[in-house]
Amino acid sequence: MAKNTLLDIKRSLEAHVGSKIRLRANGGRRKTIERTGTLEEIYPSVFIVKLDEEQHAFKRVSYSYADILTESVEVTVCNDEGHVRIAHLQQ
Repeated sequence: MAKNTLLDIKRSLEAHVGSKIRLRANGGRRKTIERTGTLEEIYPSVFIVKLDEEQHAFKRVSYSYADILTESVEVTVCNDEGHVRIAHLQQ
């Protein structure tokens, strides 16, 4: 079975720069934080999301690719064809 690496996750996100995304992040103490925004930039270790201004107090947030790999953050790309979840595959 296939197992994704940090590089695979980065490449998956690179294809969706500028796309609308939904984030579900572990907020600690059994809290889940949901945010929507646009995938703005990709860097070697992190990616930047510009949040929808009317919904959030912050303008931008950043997460590492390891956050997706460890399932601390779930990224779903919202496009015309539907929703695509960016995640690693279980062994």
